[in-house]
Amino acid sequence: MAKAATRDGYGSGLVKVGSNKNVVVLDAGVSDSTRTNKFQEKYPERFFNMGISEQDMVGTAAGLAKCGKIVFATSFAEFLMGRTQDHQLVSVAYSESNVKLIATHTGLAVGEDGPTAQAQNDVGMARAMPTMIVVEPADAVEAEKVVEFLVSHKGPAYVRLGRPEVETIYDDSYAFELGQATKLMDGNAAAIIASGIMVQESLKAAEMLKQENTEVAVINMSSIKPIDKEAIRQAAQTGTIIACQDHNIYGGLGSAVAEVIAAESLNCRFGIVGIKDQFAESGSQEELFKKYGMDAEAIANAVRKAVSG
Repeated sequence: MAKAATRDGYGSGLVKVGSNKNVVVLDAGVSDSTRTNKFQEKYPERFFNMGISEQDMVGTAAGLAKCGKIVFATSFAEFLMGRTQDHQLVSVAYSESNVKLIATHTGLAVGEDGPTAQAQNDVGMARAMPTMIVVEPADAVEAEKVVEFLVSHKGPAYVRLGRPEVETIYDDSYAFELGQATKLMDGNAAAIIASGIMVQESLKAAEMLKQENTEVAVINMSSIKPIDKEAIRQAAQTGTIIACQDHNIYGGLGSAVAEVIAAESLNCRFGIVGIKDQFAESGSQEELFKKYGMDAEAIANAVRKAVSG
């Protein structure tokens, strides 16, 4: 299958929706890396390079939104989320501005950029803001479809995108629905719920387990907030849920799934595969995932341990 990064799907999606003259794109000086340069090439009059000034970018985005524009404000996750919390909270979330905060280069998958760029708490920060939806696409096609959805969705959004190329899961017939999970594999022994690049690792883990006659369901929970509660209820019927995220084990997808399990008193074993509340080293995505227990083998081991326990 073809491979592409979710940030590539974002760039393609912007070009598609650019025919809507209300769409405006802002970037904090990293347009080549975030792929907003694709929009810039086609619609230069509606693209604004704000430079390394993320706080100014978010404030400007909110102002443009109040003038009726649909604004996509883009930067690396660590800079976009880490440097603009007050601006997001007041000018975007509290004001319910029609601003789409698009973050790339997330989690340990950033790899060689090192711990100061490996955003690992951004989902928790975004999820805690009222009015803010949170989405993490699994492949480039889904990322493109999310962009199309956001043009029609009025209100604040945080979208988490990745740097590495990943296998294509969906085709162009796929339609993203907010609050709707997608089951990619069936299985009754356990259910793996994942988002972003961890969907890829989860599918590999499921294939490993299948060779051992352990068939597990794999669910792409790209809509983290709102989350698909019914999908979690059905997953709990297997008796075991493993949530997988390229994010700190606190505050991310796993926490969101655990909240549903607790609130609804679902009877199942539960575990989280993610960054174990530590800063990582610099290295390739493959090296880091292996070292910090987040690759396909680690996911398969988490399932084996839970099922046998």
